[in-house]
Amino acid sequence: MPTKKPNKPDLRLVVESEVYDLMRAPESTTERVRRLQMEARALAIEQVEALEKILNDAATLADEIAKGGDAYPVGAREIASRLADDLPAKAETIKAIVSRLP
Repeated sequence: MPTKKPNKPDLRLVVESEVYDLMRAPESTTERVRRLQMEARALAIEQVEALEKILNDAATLADEIAKGGDAYPVGAREIASRLADDLPAKAETIKAIVSRLP
């Protein structure tokens, strides 16, 4: 039977799903605001990038519908054709805006 190693003290405390190093000085309000702003920006960029992907996916689907022939109603094909032309440009604009962020 293997021998157990003695447990070393773990100097971390889990509070509200955050891991804090107890050897570090407490975060000041300014530091916390700065950290939370950085996290919010990162999440916002992720969401905008997800929108870009969805727009490109929608453009692909719209193109398939536009070229789908008589199986699709004429009005739906026309709208899909316009979306297939327009959505990639919108996605590129969003990509350009995100790439300019610091």
